[in-house]
Amino acid sequence: MSGGTRLENANPLVFQRSGERLLTATDEDENVADPIDDREIFDLIRSINDPEHPLSLEELNVVEQLRVNVNDQDSTVAVEFTPTIPHCSMATLIGLSIKVKLLRSLPGRFKIDVHITPGTHASEDAVNKQLADKERVAAALENSQLLEVVNQCLSSRAM
Repeated sequence: MSGGTRLENANPLVFQRSGERLLTATDEDENVADPIDDREIFDLIRSINDPEHPLSLEELNVVEQLRVNVNDQDSTVAVEFTPTIPHCSMATLIGLSIKVKLLRSLPGRFKIDVHITPGTHASEDAVNKQLADKERVAAALENSQLLEVVNQCLSSRAM
């Protein structure tokens, strides 16, 4: 966030990043069917940048592998995320960033559900409703300024 703006959570707890996924010969064989699993989804979203801090969502414990649920056969992905504070004003932006990353990364057959971990945010129902509404998500992504912020959250940075 730019200088002069007061952060809601100026001193967040920082968690250790999990190790990289170990790939097997089967994982790298293009001729073997490779179902999408929880870890693969977690690997896609763990490095998303927090909009307020120079840290990833994994480092802030906003996303965790145990809160990712994938059913490749039914083509569903569900991700719960936990804002760092109960009144986080960035919760919708974080959820939108996760959803956009998955929409851009996964085959179109997947239904993607991104929502706040129950009981962790003061406005979880309102945020979840926005994230579940395809028209609201599409409208948000038509806003060039908001799309720029989402893209900054999704941009790579040195870890």
